[in-house]
Amino acid sequence: MSTKAPTEADILRPIKNTTTTYFLLFGVAGLALLIFLVGWGYQLAEGLIVTGLSDWGTGGGVTWGVYIGAFIWWVGIAHGGIILSAAVRLLGMDRYMPVARLAEMLTLAGLSAAGFYILVHMGRPDRMVTSVLGHYHITVHASPLVWDVTVITAYFVLTATYLGLTLRYDVSRLRDQLPDHFEPIYRGLTIGYSEREDEIVQRMVWWLALAIIIMAPLLLHGGVIPWLFAVLPTYPVWFGGVQGPQFLTIALTSAISGVILLSFAFRRAYDWDHIITDDVFRGLLLWLGFFCLLFLWLQLQQNVTGQFKPPIELDAAATARLGHPIYLLSMGLVFGVLAYIFAQTIRPALFSKGRAIAAALLVLFATLIEKILFVVEGFFHPSFEIYGATPGTYFPSLIEFASITGTIGMVVLFFLGVAKVVPVVELHAIEHLRGDHGAHGEHTDRPNRTDRADHAEHE
Repeated sequence: MSTKAPTEADILRPIKNTTTTYFLLFGVAGLALLIFLVGWGYQLAEGLIVTGLSDWGTGGGVTWGVYIGAFIWWVGIAHGGIILSAAVRLLGMDRYMPVARLAEMLTLAGLSAAGFYILVHMGRPDRMVTSVLGHYHITVHASPLVWDVTVITAYFVLTATYLGLTLRYDVSRLRDQLPDHFEPIYRGLTIGYSEREDEIVQRMVWWLALAIIIMAPLLLHGGVIPWLFAVLPTYPVWFGGVQGPQFLTIALTSAISGVILLSFAFRRAYDWDHIITDDVFRGLLLWLGFFCLLFLWLQLQQNVTGQFKPPIELDAAATARLGHPIYLLSMGLVFGVLAYIFAQTIRPALFSKGRAIAAALLVLFATLIEKILFVVEGFFHPSFEIYGATPGTYFPSLIEFASITGTIGMVVLFFLGVAKVVPVVELHAIEHLRGDHGAHGEHTDRPNRTDRADHAEHE
């Protein structure tokens, strides 16, 4: 492990250095998004019929499929990301400070991808204005879908505020080293800033973190989104109180996996071995294993109640789920990752960053296909199968597959863009790693010369 002391120059490296790999990655991500946008344009022109989605009775289709499954997946990644960051601040988990801002940014990127899916799935984007916003005072009382739009918007605003408050400190102190062509952005971020607000901001961020920790299980991925399914008793695959905690564990496993991938990418690209250390990856893997265990346990609860003398419709749905290759693959991947994490805790020599990346990718893939299957199977096994004899079955179209790679490309572009404007690692994290606890711990950050004088006087 590197013994170099982290500096401000380290966290400014993504802003100042642009390599060929950066442009190549930008091009690949942009192409993935462009392909999906072309497909979406075709869908807008011809209607949702060009996808595998359709009304019941028209070729055995389903009304929700990849779009809603991937929407849940992105929302889970987003919610879990901000929970991770909030826990770092609220519980004093300083070990993960170098990746806290990456988790916050992952929340904004994930919510953007999820919001995009809402527009895509509505068929016509103008319906967001005419049907949702235009009649919000009516629909919010009766539609769980509008609750969903509400909490996602609120979460986006909350996270943006949370991130903006911490960026003010960094931008104000690093302004002389930041590029002049982004001056309007920096001026907007630091408008009205004074050093006296630092202590107040630290308290505000703490309270925001507390609000996020409380809201997550009650209203967000542990509440409103699973309620979209759990309150529909005519769909035995969906109905039940286990959906809330199950969605929350999937969110946390997906988010931790996403943070592992982002941390590795930035560490490798910018030589941050001394900032995002192996110890961070080991800790993230342990948390990933913990939430994988909870995820599998809740799946077991769902399967036991669906197999032990259940009602007829629940028996049919649960039996179909347990026999589905996609479900078995998803559970097998998560179990395999859990087994590896358990093994590397017993035998530390099994740990490697490459295996950590593989574990993160497998969990992300497993949770994605599990969520898509969860959505689709609800329509395959309703209590009242009025279209049960209709021939055909649902299979995702190329446009739907392109939506997954396209939104992944969109998130990659988000990070490539943001990393050129603001530090993706907090200045506080660098100060903590260097041992500059006076300013950070007491929240009285001042210019360097004053800091040194105060530190000397304190000692």
